[in-house]
Amino acid sequence: MSGEDLHQRYVAAVALANEAGALASSYFRDRVRMGTKMKGFQDFVTEADQVVEDLLRRRIAEAFPTDGFLGEEGGGSSNDNLWIVDPIDGTANFARCEPHWAVSVGFVRQGVPEIGVLAMPTLNELFAARRGHGATCNGVPIRVSDVADMQTAAVEIGWSPRRPTASYIGLVAEVMDMGATVKRSASGALGMAWTACGRVDAYLELHINAWDVAAGIVLAREAGAVVNDFFRGDWLADGNPILVATPALAGSLADAMVLDRALLLRSDAH
Repeated sequence: MSGEDLHQRYVAAVALANEAGALASSYFRDRVRMGTKMKGFQDFVTEADQVVEDLLRRRIAEAFPTDGFLGEEGGGSSNDNLWIVDPIDGTANFARCEPHWAVSVGFVRQGVPEIGVLAMPTLNELFAARRGHGATCNGVPIRVSDVADMQTAAVEIGWSPRRPTASYIGLVAEVMDMGATVKRSASGALGMAWTACGRVDAYLELHINAWDVAAGIVLAREAGAVVNDFFRGDWLADGNPILVATPALAGSLADAMVLDRALLLRSDAH
């Protein structure tokens, strides 16, 4: 795939995230139209999730008919050129009319994340990155923070029902014992984006799915973050742990998560 092909997909991803964000916003703060249901334990889904994903699936099929598509709600299949979409990341927040949610659009080429775009309509923010070309928020370059001391760090730790509650509490306690303040905002994609722009200094989760991180990993690495090797094993079907952090904090946080420091990936930023 040529650089021009990737650029076309980057431009499309930005446009798609904006359009999908506007559609999602039309459902926001209207609980009746939202049509909230439960897929499982603490697993919300709304009418907007499906409608937004259908829009993205249709637009991508029209523009790039040979590319694959994987969405949280409708699934999909693997492809060398694969769009990975979470129509609303932070659905529990969305369903409660809380503003911390985003539309996540990622593009992965032969297992390598190439493009990541997140639209956060409630703050009128669009995070965008392409591998090797830097990361931006509303067109302005972003960088991870320069925090190197855990005692001044803010670390977001996502919770997953796919791992024991005791493991989550243990990780929170260990990071707090290091001196960091710990947050949880219930959107992995935004946790990664906010690490990328320095609002927090790291995002950790013991298990997360591909649609939550495909876009955020590109953003984070292009903004100077260190990440773990999420794209290993059967990541597409099974997910993996995720660690995104400033370079100075990554090693200690990897130890807390029992991740191999040797498998941490340094920044793609130039």
